[in-house]
Amino acid sequence: MMDAQMSAKNNRDISIVCFGDSDWWYHNRGHMDIQLMKQYAKTDRVLYVNSIVVRKFNIQEGTMFLRRVKRKVRSILRGMKPSGVENMTVYSPFSMPVHHIFGARYLNRLALRLQVGHCVGKLGMSEPIIWVACPGAAEVAIGLPHSKLVYQRSDRYEDFPGLDSKQVKLYDRLLKRYADLVIYVNRDLWIHEKAECKKAIFLDHGVDYELFAHAHREQHIPEEMKRIPHPIVGLHSQIDDNKVDLPLVEKLSDILSDMSIVLVGGSNVDLSCLASRKNVYLLGQKPYEQIPHYAKCFDVCFLPFPQNRWIEAANPIKLKEYLALGKPIVSTPCNAIEIYKGLAYVASDVYAFAEAVRKACNENDPELVTARRERVRGSTWEAKANEAMQALHEVN
Repeated sequence: MMDAQMSAKNNRDISIVCFGDSDWWYHNRGHMDIQLMKQYAKTDRVLYVNSIVVRKFNIQEGTMFLRRVKRKVRSILRGMKPSGVENMTVYSPFSMPVHHIFGARYLNRLALRLQVGHCVGKLGMSEPIIWVACPGAAEVAIGLPHSKLVYQRSDRYEDFPGLDSKQVKLYDRLLKRYADLVIYVNRDLWIHEKAECKKAIFLDHGVDYELFAHAHREQHIPEEMKRIPHPIVGLHSQIDDNKVDLPLVEKLSDILSDMSIVLVGGSNVDLSCLASRKNVYLLGQKPYEQIPHYAKCFDVCFLPFPQNRWIEAANPIKLKEYLALGKPIVSTPCNAIEIYKGLAYVASDVYAFAEAVRKACNENDPELVTARRERVRGSTWEAKANEAMQALHEVN
């Protein structure tokens, strides 16, 4: 299927162990590491290791903390299971958030290495490619026998709330030093850091083009969406305050009181400020395959990004998914959206944003719909997987 993979496969049996930044069992499966591993599993064996615990315990979060613990325990108890994707196995190791405690970190690393090593042996993998999308796995990943080491620098993890920023930066430097290939999804971050790496490439995010671009051809509409009055301004995302400007959404709900604001996605923060509003609909997390059927009901897709370091280094996959849908898009300023000038509306303050939403809602231009889809038609995950494997294949 993939030229680079098939070329390498002539020399040896390829297997990949991916330390993911998500949990296969409860996160949205649209993330880059999962999408790439699904592509590689078409020809090679893949072990996807669910995200290890890095966030510090914070019992002051109350029910949110308990929900995360319950969810993680349930995932760990699954052990090693088939993913449902051929050639792809998922494992949830037991780990503790003790990366900031030297002695405990050593024991945690040893336990993780034994657990993952056992799975690698059980699956008969010999010197697999180690793929790291979670910086917290750095020491374990580097210590495992491998043929190549890949570091997927998808986000600026040191700026993620609740993590030990100093320790994550150490893991990041360690991975950039030892990785045979570092993959950046944000061009500015790649330009700024590539000199720190043996080999680094910029790999723009892909999109599940067929799933999103063809959703409108199917008659299926989720029951929840049938009950929501149009016009609908919608977003699918993890609804957390480092990724979504919640105060902006609150103000928009007041200004756009004649419109429905729909948020599809899980959350780790208190959303009562939005839940109390009559024209705001919080639908929670949905299976990845159903997301296009919710989003195709949006009249306008909006991206209310907060202005922070996390977003500066981001490259939102949902942006390409909205383009594949052909929908009008309104966003706050973001580096990732600058290259789509003319295909999306950008507004800096709440009143300009609301005005742009109304303008987008009245948009009736089939040529723009086509232009949006065409812009991302070639950005499939298969193409991105090929590009990444080709770059790795070129490493001596």
